[in-house]
Amino acid sequence: MTIQDLHVVGQSIERRDGPGHVTGKTVYVDDIKYRDMLHLKMVRSPMAHARIKGIDFSEAEKVPGFVLALTHADVPKNIYTILTLIGVQPDEEPVLAVDKVMYKGEQIAAILAETEEAATEAASRVIVDFEELPAVFDVEEALQPGAPILKDWGTNYFIYDYEHGQTNPCRKVRLGDVEKGFAEADFIVEGRYQTSPIEHAPTETTGCVVKPEPDGRYTVHTNTQALFFTLDNSALILNLPFNKLHFIGGTVGGGFGGKVDVIVEPIAILGAMKTGRPVRYVFTREEEMQVSSTRGAWRMYYKDGVMKDGRIIARKVTSYADSGAYNRHTPYAVTKHAANVAGPYAIPNVSIDAYCVSTNRQPGSAMRGFGVTPASFALEVQMDKIAETVGMDPWEIRFVNAYRNGDIKPHRKEVEDATLIEVMQAAAELVGHELPENLKAMNSWDREGGHNG
Repeated sequence: MTIQDLHVVGQSIERRDGPGHVTGKTVYVDDIKYRDMLHLKMVRSPMAHARIKGIDFSEAEKVPGFVLALTHADVPKNIYTILTLIGVQPDEEPVLAVDKVMYKGEQIAAILAETEEAATEAASRVIVDFEELPAVFDVEEALQPGAPILKDWGTNYFIYDYEHGQTNPCRKVRLGDVEKGFAEADFIVEGRYQTSPIEHAPTETTGCVVKPEPDGRYTVHTNTQALFFTLDNSALILNLPFNKLHFIGGTVGGGFGGKVDVIVEPIAILGAMKTGRPVRYVFTREEEMQVSSTRGAWRMYYKDGVMKDGRIIARKVTSYADSGAYNRHTPYAVTKHAANVAGPYAIPNVSIDAYCVSTNRQPGSAMRGFGVTPASFALEVQMDKIAETVGMDPWEIRFVNAYRNGDIKPHRKEVEDATLIEVMQAAAELVGHELPENLKAMNSWDREGGHNG
């Protein structure tokens, strides 16, 4: 088969939605308007950690155009169900805060008004009586004795395998005997790697518009990345039959993982249920930057035992994911992270401890390979450090350690269709890097250089 025989790969294909985007004809959620539409604005916490002692809406109610205030007491099931739907428990994030807030910007109460300006003004006049509590913002500090305990189950880390009768404080991966590997190694190479929270910054901010229909259904125009996932979560939160919701998506306006969180839809639908009118809830740019979920921060410690010929014979990784105030998708990301943090390399002795840690930062969630991306950054910088320590070319150190088909990954999965060596060979050719003949002769099927695939 040649490149000419392919219909997509290597071909210039016009995007189905491209003409609408570049001509300005695409209709986004923010373009949806209905008669008698109400606007929803959120009362948010100005503190990172505090107890809520009381809420006073009296001044907000005096704003011309004020219609309704919603609190946790109005939400049928006031808990996000994101993790349960992917088999990870417990759910622990309220839709609207009950008796405490866990991060700056957390949703406390929703204000519905006739205009966006009125809703903004009324929300600013809500008085919340807070008792500030100690906060923690660093993953390792959160695990120290004496740190403020943020979770009802008594720890600042997610407990894995609880459903199987275990209480593991982290995702653990073990292969071989890592301490024996360190003892036999010619070099020990260590590194500490840190990433910071990253905002997705979509062009269109997170939002939805909900319209009650005469037949009792609710039409939801949303820019979620996960239409049916969001529909299911919203129905569970609102105790509605799934067929009462009609979700319309299609134009995400940029997401990159940040629009898989089910934040705006349930409360907007609830507003429509309570008022019988269309409701618009769209983040401002400030809200998108300050309170939407980020790619969470990660801290990773590597310790490698390396031989003089460049072979890594032992790798120990201790990793901390900052989930922020609530789990959302981070426990799942840590599982992915633990499976990939050792890298695409054949290492006989591996020990991995990956923690999902709670802090008082805004919650982290999905973003473009979340869990795997920070691992790739850290381990490849570590590979360069190993090459420098051993005195080898960075290309060669990767070829020497690259896994082949039939190798066993640290989590006991057999490598299939590796092609790592072939990809590196192609990359070297593309950038004009001349590889030595022994690296050109390598392949992913055997370690002797002869192709037997």
